[in-house]
Amino acid sequence: MKSVKQGFTLIELMIVVAIIGILAAIAIPKFADLINKSKEGATKGALSSVRSALQVYYGDNEGWFPADNLAILIDNAKYINEIPVAKLPTTGHADTRTVVTVSSYTAAGAFDVTTDAGGTAEEPVGTGGGGWVYFNSPSVSAIWGTFVANCIHEDIKSQGNTGLYGPWTSF
Repeated sequence: MKSVKQGFTLIELMIVVAIIGILAAIAIPKFADLINKSKEGATKGALSSVRSALQVYYGDNEGWFPADNLAILIDNAKYINEIPVAKLPTTGHADTRTVVTVSSYTAAGAFDVTTDAGGTAEEPVGTGGGGWVYFNSPSVSAIWGTFVANCIHEDIKSQGNTGLYGPWTSF
């Protein structure tokens, strides 16, 4: 009787390795994109929860928003436990829970995230800050009490799209 050697040939092993490599090349970028999308979703959810806390505060205080940096919202965890972290993927901003307060506006009464939130034309807040921006002055009632992400970059859905969603500041 002849003994039969069992095993895989070198060609078969090379084909399997090539297939695994192709699958990995397709899957890894998709996985990285999912992580960024989850960070974006978490930030938009955090934005919504702070805005809800602001609305409850507004109702409790007879039509007045907080005039501070939102520390009153987290006192005794009455409105919210803490200011959530702003995770702005693909923008280059670090994850932070910093809240920049804005109480002065341009002569036209419009807010410019690049300069009004403590930045300069050379290093605008919207491109180098991250975190959050809160408008704490009733002098411009149209945007008083507004809470937005401190970023002028586009979110993930807008990149390569027709601009249906726009920059973070539009959320």
